[in-house]
Amino acid sequence: MKQMLAKITVKGRVHGVWFRAFTRNIARELKLNGWVKNQSDGTVYTEVTGSRPQIGKLIHYLTVGPELSQVDDVSVKWEKPDHLEKGFYIQY
Repeated sequence: MKQMLAKITVKGRVHGVWFRAFTRNIARELKLNGWVKNQSDGTVYTEVTGSRPQIGKLIHYLTVGPELSQVDDVSVKWEKPDHLEKGFYIQY
């Protein structure tokens, strides 16, 4: 299946609520590759590669978020990947 890159930005109450760990855990379950990082503007940014259907499942989970979060917006930019990450991890 064709690999895609999704650049995902999540806005809302997403810092200090285990959002990065939640994202990592779901991405790993879905066998996606990439990383997730808190941004200084209060958003969470993720770059993820995999099949479009699997990334779509991750996006669905991100619109809900972990229990203590409040997601206000999820934006996605689709691209063709120029490289593939191995595994999924949290950037600090």
